[in-house]
This record gives sequence, C-alpha cells and structure tokens, in this order.
Amino acid sequence: MKRLLLLIPLFLSTFAAAEEKLHPLLDEIWAFQMQQNPMWATRMGMREADSKMPDLSAASLEAAATKNTEFMTRLEAIDAASLSRTDAITLQVQKLQLQNNVDSYRYNSHFVPFTSESGFYSSLGFLPSSHKFASLDDFQNYLMRLAQFPEYFDQQISWMEKGLASGMTQPKEVLEPLPSLVAGFIFDDPKASSFYRPFNIDKPDYLSSQQWQTLQSQAADTIANAVIASYVKLKAFFVEQYIPKAKTTLGADSWPNGKAYYQNRAAYYTTTDMTVDEIHELGLSEVKRIRGEMKQVMQELEYKGTHAEFIHFLRTDPQFYAKTEQEIMRYAAYLSKKIDGKLPKLFSYLPRTPYGVEPVPASIAPNYTTGRYISPNNDTEPGYYWVNTYALDKRPLYALPALTLHEAVPGHHLQIALSRELEDLPNVRRFTYISAFGEGWGLYSEYLGKEVDFYETPYDEFGRLSYEMWRATRLVVDTGIHIKGWSRKQAVDYMLENTALSEHNVRTEVDRYITWPAQALSYKIGELTIKRLRKKAEDALGDKFDLRAFHKAVLEHGSVPLQVLENNINIFIKNAAITNG
Repeated sequence: MKRLLLLIPLFLSTFAAAEEKLHPLLDEIWAFQMQQNPMWATRMGMREADSKMPDLSAASLEAAATKNTEFMTRLEAIDAASLSRTDAITLQVQKLQLQNNVDSYRYNSHFVPFTSESGFYSSLGFLPSSHKFASLDDFQNYLMRLAQFPEYFDQQISWMEKGLASGMTQPKEVLEPLPSLVAGFIFDDPKASSFYRPFNIDKPDYLSSQQWQTLQSQAADTIANAVIASYVKLKAFFVEQYIPKAKTTLGADSWPNGKAYYQNRAAYYTTTDMTVDEIHELGLSEVKRIRGEMKQVMQELEYKGTHAEFIHFLRTDPQFYAKTEQEIMRYAAYLSKKIDGKLPKLFSYLPRTPYGVEPVPASIAPNYTTGRYISPNNDTEPGYYWVNTYALDKRPLYALPALTLHEAVPGHHLQIALSRELEDLPNVRRFTYISAFGEGWGLYSEYLGKEVDFYETPYDEFGRLSYEMWRATRLVVDTGIHIKGWSRKQAVDYMLENTALSEHNVRTEVDRYITWPAQALSYKIGELTIKRLRKKAEDALGDKFDLRAFHKAVLEHGSVPLQVLENNINIFIKNAAITNG
C-alpha cells in the first residue's frame, strides 16, 4: 500500500505533463486552421477574419502541409496512455482530422475542388448568411472579401488546370450540368445576386444615409466587377477548357495513385480498416437482407405484382407526390413537429438549439440531394432542415418521414447540436464532423422511427426500407464505380432495381458518388456499428438495458471514430452492469 501511495504522485505528474503538452498544441492547431480557413473562422465568430479569403497559392498549400505534418509529429509524441479518457479521445479526433489534411494534399485533392452537386463556387453562396452585419466595419469587411473573388477563382482554376495536365479531373460524363450550376450565380443586375442581400434592407440605424448609399453603390460595383465577373470566367473555363479535356473514364482508380487514394478515402470516411472488397460484399449482403424485408411489406399490402412492378407503382402513382412546393414543405414541417414530441421516449437530454425547415435554394436544387441539414453559423441562429422541392413528381411523400428523421431529429440536428453544446471540450471535438459517426447516426435515427410508431402506413415503412436500401446500395455502387470498373448506367440500373428512389434522384445520387469518392460508404457502416453495439449492450444488460442511457453514451462524447465509439459503449456496459448490481 505504501508503495502504491508513493506511485500516485508520479502518475498524476505524468498525467499532468501529457495534458500540458496536449491542450496548448490543440489551441495552436485550431488557430492555424482558422488562419488557413478564414471563411470558416467567420462562421466561428472570429471577426478579425471577415475581410479575408483563403490563400490557395502553391506556396501557401505547401507550407500548410508542412505545418500539418509537424503538428502530427508533435501529437504522436504525446503518450495517450497518460491522458484522461476525454483527452485520449481528443487526441484521436485531432489526429484523424490532421491526417486527413495531410493525405488530401498528398493525393492532390485540391485539383478537383467540386462535386456534381456543389463546390467552392457554391459554398461561397453561404457568405451573406455567415457574416455578421452590426457595424460599418462589418459591411466594409464583407466587401473587402468579395473584392478578392477574382484572385481566389484564379487560384482554383490554376489547380484545375494542373488536374487537367495530370489526368486528375472529374469525369466528362457527369459534367453536363456544371455550367448551368455556375450560371445560377450570374446576373445582369448585381442587385439580383444573393451576395447583395445584406444591402437589400432598410438602412441600419447606426449608419448615416450617406454611408448607406455609399455602401450600396460599392456593393453593386464589387459584385458586378469582382463576384459576377469571377463566375463568368469560371463558366467559360468549364465550357471551353475543363469539360472538353476532362477524363473519359469514370472511377477514381484512373487518377494518379487512384486505387491507393480510394482506399485512403474509404478508411477516412468509415474510420475502419475494411478493404474495398469487404465493403462491396457487405453491401451485397445488406441489399439481400433489406430486399427480404421489402417483400414482407408488399405482402402486408397484399400486392400481387412483382417487386419491379411495385416500385414502378410507387414511382408513378400521383397519390404519392405533392402538387405544390407548399404542400411538401407543410408535410415536412408537420413530420418535424411530430417527431419532436416523441424525443423524450428516446433521450434523457436534448439540445437547446432549435431548427427550422426550409427548401433547398433554387440555384442549386436541380442537382442537389433530396435533403440536407445545415448547421447554424452561431448560437444566435437555428439549424435548418433543407427539403428539395425541385421536380416534385420525383420527391415521393412516403420517403419524407425517413428523410426528416435523418436530417432533422433525432438525426443530424440533434447529434450536431449536442456536440456543439459540449462547451467543456476543445473546439476540435465540438466542431469536427466524422462522417461514419454522423451519417451512421442519421441512418440509425431512421430506424428509431419504428420504435416510436412514427411511420403511419406500410408505404411509409417501405419508404424507410428504400432509404436503408439506398445506403446499402451505396456500398456496392461506390466501390463498383471506383475500383471494379462499373459504368454509370450499371450503377443507375442497380439502384433503380433495388430502391424506390425516383430515376431523377438515382441519377443525381450516382453522379454524387462518382465525383465524391468513398464518402457514401460511411452511412451504412456507421449505422451497422451502432446497431451492433446496441445489441451487445442489450444482450449484456438484459432487462436492465436503458435505451435512453444507451443513446446518451453514444452521443455524450460528440462525433468520434467508430473504434472510439466501441470503447465508449464497452465502458457504458461495464458501468451499467456495476450500477445495476
């Protein structure tokens, strides 16, 4: 005992030394990342960054990669075993994030700064809503940032030219909509641009009439000559150079070091060491299982036709589709409020941040996914559940319940809001989004609707299964396209055969997987992990299992790699067994 007592101060000293290394380093890394990403810094409320754009010059990116490698070396020198459980998790999350930055640069991800649905050119559209406008300086900083668009666009174009030269481009086959997406930001009248929105209001009280008129004039001039001119140049580049010279192959395996890059992306997005073949086979297995559950719903409905005929019925019968944007948005709002009232059955604590329901902006809707969650810019704003209202005859209402659970609550809004409200944790833990965890939780949330009687009809349940099947087919299609030589048609046909998604949705989704390698793998692998860990806890604890306590154990550490989640649940099981005797 005496020896043990003598060792305690040594242990505490080692613990303190490791902690003293970690926390200042985390702050240093965060400050560097805010410097590198001033638009993200604006969203984080750092006003000193509001006039700046990212520097994407070759020298800047190389310096950043060198600095990130140095940070990794310093993180590796910290003994994780000497840290508290919380700090050990933080160390793992920071390593994952930094390693991704290092790998993205090493594999030249900056050569392809866009996907089929979005990119640097569309993300800039969030600037008017992410800026704060409470003083003359705020407006002037915003205009200074807009004035730098030409240099920023030139840098992006320069990297895409290097991509053309090296064969690292997006495939020509999916690029036809690209010019029209960029054209959505081009206006003859600069005051019609969304970038002018902060000036299209009544004069703020803190500005004189002369100041306000001057700002409005400067804004119109800057948007016309810097912002819109940049989009015009980018569209011309895509039409005249990029698309004609883009690669004619489809998969990432045709890029330089493409197979290694795809495996690297798969490891990052799933936070596992699964091989591409293992992921593909898992997808095939899940497709078969879910197909069987779909058959059971068809039997419940006493449908006598084939699976393909039932899918055709769902895709074409008018009863399943809204007639107006207002109708689908009202239904989404109703579903959102309905699940709000059921959350206490599933959770012992809830986020304080609310969320709203809004349509996907018209400028990006045609090639955008069916729905998405948009995080708040700061703690004075809500999150938003976006619903795509473009092509209403391709947006089945039977799928909206599952979509709502995934994007709003108990899915992304609940999980991300709770993570951001963990104010005792470092920023890297509060604001890092790990796809396998977040998207896995979103898909698991769709399943939770069954446990609170959220799905009102067998069609709603089939819609849920179709969404689960959608994520299962991703494992097959994504790996098929990027490693196994699948064609675009082969991928589309496979998803049309197995899901009830509309053909429009399927085509936009397949193009998303083609242009965003491996991200789509995260959903099913994350969800299966959460379900497996839940069953493990249920089997271990029996009638002592508490679902609300399990959900708290999943979410209370924020977004974490799947191996960390497994460790957290093992600890939860052990502690619950002790507590319950």
